[in-house]
Order: sequence, then structure tokens, then C-alpha cells
Amino acid sequence: MTKHTDPDQTLLKMPSLRAVKSFVAAARYQNFTRAAEALCVTQAAISRQVRELEGYLGTPLFKRVGRSVELTTAGSIFFDAAQLSFINIAQAADRIRKDHGTSARRPLTLCCSPAFSALWMSRRLPSFFSDNPDIDLNLVTTQNFLALEPGVYPDIFITKMSRVRDGYISLPLFHDVIYPVCTPDYLEAHPEIQTLEGLRDGVLLNLSPYGRSQVAEHVDWGVWLAIHHLDIEDRTHDSHHYFNANDYNMLIQMVLNSQGVALGWDHLVGPIVEQGKLVRPVDKQVVLEETRHYLAYREDKADDETLCRFREWFTAQCCIRVSP
Repeated sequence: MTKHTDPDQTLLKMPSLRAVKSFVAAARYQNFTRAAEALCVTQAAISRQVRELEGYLGTPLFKRVGRSVELTTAGSIFFDAAQLSFINIAQAADRIRKDHGTSARRPLTLCCSPAFSALWMSRRLPSFFSDNPDIDLNLVTTQNFLALEPGVYPDIFITKMSRVRDGYISLPLFHDVIYPVCTPDYLEAHPEIQTLEGLRDGVLLNLSPYGRSQVAEHVDWGVWLAIHHLDIEDRTHDSHHYFNANDYNMLIQMVLNSQGVALGWDHLVGPIVEQGKLVRPVDKQVVLEETRHYLAYREDKADDETLCRFREWFTAQCCIRVSP
């Protein structure tokens, strides 16, 4: 005699996972078009799935604001639960693939600033890939480590924050050493910048603190000059322009194009100075002995072979000067 299984009311009451997936994407990007691009479907498909879910739940999940959408109160409640569920499913699937899949690849997600990525990591990564051909790095850059996109859970952070997130172990690295840099041609054309007063009145390319609210000891030209007993407000009326930007990569490119003088963080520009592309117009510098950079890694992966291999390589590289 065949025994029939009673209907599973929990599963029967579940909304369509495809509709929930479309909803989560739309909520994350606050835009149906971007959600469609992220899921490789059409915008019409996203709209249809969201309408289906709203019909199932009996309430609107979004309200339109211009070209964007915002979650309603009900939408926020459902998004919090749905997103967490999808993250748990994705992480479980990823662990199973790693443990039982046929691929020998070892993924590792790393998060650092754009400047660190471009000026420090890029010139060193070839040696890592050469020694670790089975590891695939996923690099995520941000100016604000406290506001990462939902679902981003890096294995490793490289940051100036001693405690970037719960569940991570932080290893102290090096101090910041900061000094002015320019090209040899620029120095030859502006010999007056070989004095602090001449430097103060020159074309200064300044790294602004915008987007760096979590870094309390931000050093700009005003701070750097004050440490050397000069007030930037004493610049003469006929001083050259003072340019602000929060993109350090852009500032360094402007310096390399002989457009002025910028403050150089030694771990980023030191190799370029050693190569002779940049020079130090004065021998003064600032060393932030009270703060450090940190490598923060996931506590639950402290013994993971892939993470350990990267950590050992990285800490060794901090002691090596690499030419660009």
C-alpha cells in the first residue's frame, strides 16, 4: 500500500524564488534597469517578477522616485529577510563547490583602497600569481570600508583601521611615511620648491579627506606644512593654484605629468622615487608613528590554506621594495 506524503505547507506558501531573486536585485541597485543588467535579463522581466511578488504578498514593495525606486516599509522588511537567505544559500553552495567540486581553483576575495590597489598591489601581484597559479584573486576596492555593498564579505582587508569589522583578526603592518614628490623636470623648472616656503607657495596637488571620514589622521598639505611650522594660509597672494581631489591615483598621474607637487605616501610612491621618475624636492617628511596599516583576515578562515598563503606572501612583500 502506497503511503502518500502530506503537503508541505511551508514550501507551498513560499513565493517564487525567481521573483524573489528579481526583487532582491532591484532593491539592491534601486533601479530595475541595473537589476536586469546584473541578472542578464530584460527590464520587463524584472518588472513582471516584482509585480508577481507584490501580488502574492498583497502590498507594494517599491515606490518610484524619478528613475530610481525605493523600498516601502513592507519592502524593507522582506528585503532584509530575503537578502540574508540568499547570502546563506550562496555561501553554502560555494563551500560545497570548494569541498566537493572538481575544480582545483582556490578563490580569495581581497578588499583595499583604489590607491593601494593601483600603486602597491598591481606591481607586486605578478610574483604572487607566479608562485600561486591555483589561486584566483577577487579584488574589491573602496574608499569607505564601513559602507561596502550588501553581500560583500572579503576574506582579507588591507586598511588603516585597526578594527574594520567583527569576526576579523588584524595584523599591524607599517607606519605611514609622507613626503613631497615631483618630477625631476618640474624641480628643474621650479628650483624655489627646494625650500619649505617655496614649496608652500608652489602648485600644490592636495588629497582631500572626502570619503575618508573613517580615517581620523588624514594628512593634507595644511597638516603636513603645520607639522613643519608653516601655515598654509600664509601663501602669498600671487601663489600658484591649489588643486584638491580625493582620487590619489589622479594626483600621482598629475605629478608624473609635471603638473605640480603632491604628498607621497612612501609605500605607494617609494619605488617610483627609487626609479628616478619622481624626486623629493625637500628632505622633510612626516612619520605617523601612532597609526599603522593593517591586514585583517576572517577569523573563521584563520587556518585556511589559501588565506594563509596570501597572508605570508603579503607580509613578506611589505619588507620588499618593488620597482614599477
